[in-house]
Amino acid sequence: MPRFETSDGLSLFFEDEGTGLPILCLSGLTRDSRDFEYVLAHLQGCRVIRLDYRGRGQSDWAEDYMTYNVMREAQDAVELLDHLGLEKAAVLGTSRGGLIAMGLAATLKQRLLGVAINDVGPVLDPKGLEVIMGYLGVKPKAKTLEEAAAARAHVMRDLFKGVPASRWMEEVEKFFIQTDDGLELTYDPKLRDAIEASSHAAVPDLWPWLEALDGLPCAIIRGANSDLLTQETFEEMLTRLPKARGAVVPDRAHVPFLDEPEAVALLQAWIAEMQ
Repeated sequence: MPRFETSDGLSLFFEDEGTGLPILCLSGLTRDSRDFEYVLAHLQGCRVIRLDYRGRGQSDWAEDYMTYNVMREAQDAVELLDHLGLEKAAVLGTSRGGLIAMGLAATLKQRLLGVAINDVGPVLDPKGLEVIMGYLGVKPKAKTLEEAAAARAHVMRDLFKGVPASRWMEEVEKFFIQTDDGLELTYDPKLRDAIEASSHAAVPDLWPWLEALDGLPCAIIRGANSDLLTQETFEEMLTRLPKARGAVVPDRAHVPFLDEPEAVALLQAWIAEMQ
């Protein structure tokens, strides 16, 4: 089981497979390396590195939950690159991972080959944030994975059209662990405490983080039904990064799975630009 130790003593899990262009995959807020299972087959000719953030998946939980923050997680990502002996890598970031990628561009741009961002931007729609806080750190009411998958399929039926029931089962298996007492989260529930604590601070202007990507091969993906990345923000991102590639994935909300034709075509064009 591949692991490395961070500078503050946590053991973090990662996956490292393939050869070629190194792509570091950074997942959503409550998710882990399995976020990218659907797109793996479409990243041929690349070395795909997937990280479980601290407090998520198979990585250690932090005693200090306030280290569950974007810049500490960005530092962990860089320490993983150091552990692997990689001077530079491309980053494919979904949601939280996209924010981390922008943070890296603003602070350690020399470590980046390029950045692809999946359904997140410098402005986060409050509606999407409210949805996230509705489930973050909360034990699910469903008692089984089957119940959770059925509930998710029902809630998402209009936002993610044409998604088979099997995909929703795969999704809930990423969120929850089946136990004799019902379902448990696959991440530290104190992640909610960290987000709530940071919500009281002034919201920084993240547009300079996005603009720091200028000069790097960049791809931006938006789900057409996203409640976190608005079409207005998506278009403004492409205006400020005129050389960036963009795609809107129909019948997807937050977040596209990345195996949709529009996402695959964009990512493969982004990869070709770096090879």
